[in-house]
Amino acid sequence: MGGIVNRSDFQQLAELRLADSKALLDQRHWSGAYYIGGYAVECALKACIAKQTEQYDFPDKQAAKYYTHDLAELLRHAGLTQRLNEAGKNSELGVNWSVIKDWSESNRYEFRDDEEMEKHAKEFYFAVSDTENGLLKWIQKYW
Repeated sequence: MGGIVNRSDFQQLAELRLADSKALLDQRHWSGAYYIGGYAVECALKACIAKQTEQYDFPDKQAAKYYTHDLAELLRHAGLTQRLNEAGKNSELGVNWSVIKDWSESNRYEFRDDEEMEKHAKEFYFAVSDTENGLLKWIQKYW
């Protein structure tokens, strides 16, 4: 992808990164699965932001606030914070967001593949991918 990344690109990337995360889980690469899984959520939220712009292009670099990896901040920029709060109250979606929300791109430097990381990576993947209450399925309603 060269040039401007648009809504459709981010939608495709979200699904690809989720598949990448699953492949890494299957190979027992827990740290990588967790890290790449976070990008699935990031790309999905950026698709929502792009939907709000003319021609669905992601805002250029002058709109620096959108060029973040902070998932809570991206959720806010996508205009979905209140919707998630309402939808997630006392529900599995809210639990899933609590698993996902603290993901950081700085996790790329982690290479733990112990039992604790395995559990964390699997919980994270489920929180993103669950077909009923996964965050990706919920975000797709708005992208």
